[in-house]
Amino acid sequence: MTFDKALIAGKLRRWEKYLDEYRLPAWEELPDIGLYMDQVVTLLTRYLDYMPPELKEEQVITPAAINNYVRKKIMPEPVKKKYYRRHIAYLIMVCTLKQCLSIPTLQAIIPAGLDEEALKQTYSSYVKRHRMACTYFVKQVRIAAGGILDHELESEIATDDTGDLISMVAVISGFSRLLAEKLLLLDGKDLENGGSIEVHSHGGEQ
Repeated sequence: MTFDKALIAGKLRRWEKYLDEYRLPAWEELPDIGLYMDQVVTLLTRYLDYMPPELKEEQVITPAAINNYVRKKIMPEPVKKKYYRRHIAYLIMVCTLKQCLSIPTLQAIIPAGLDEEALKQTYSSYVKRHRMACTYFVKQVRIAAGGILDHELESEIATDDTGDLISMVAVISGFSRLLAEKLLLLDGKDLENGGSIEVHSHGGEQ
């Protein structure tokens, strides 16, 4: 792979600036007037415009994808083909988490059938955590790409090679998904029925 360092540095700086300012809409900002499918897709595309359109392998904001989320009961059914605030809140959480989690994991994280108040609290908490994750991610990328961005940050993970940076963030993504799934498996368990916490150097966690 061959990358132009100046191009990559410029892209990273622009994305960093964008994510520094990015916010998911608050619960009160979500429309509750009843939108049709094409209006929902347009709205979500605007809300989640940090998702690059050129990555078309698996689009998460399409009528087919939304119908699939309804069919699998990840979110409520539309009311007479119209989507309201509660539908849009579910879709924002699903579409952002779908980037790294499977449908079964999504269903465990976002309970279906929440009443209005419970959904408002769940969504508001998610928006807050999403913002915190954005901030954390930007800081970690600044460290990892220190050699590319010519930062004076000393770190073992800093690199000036874009290929190395790609590999690193891909591996981090994999570990993050694994950790989320492993923690979900411990829901409702304790030390008596949750398995041993002993860790073996070659055999892995037991």
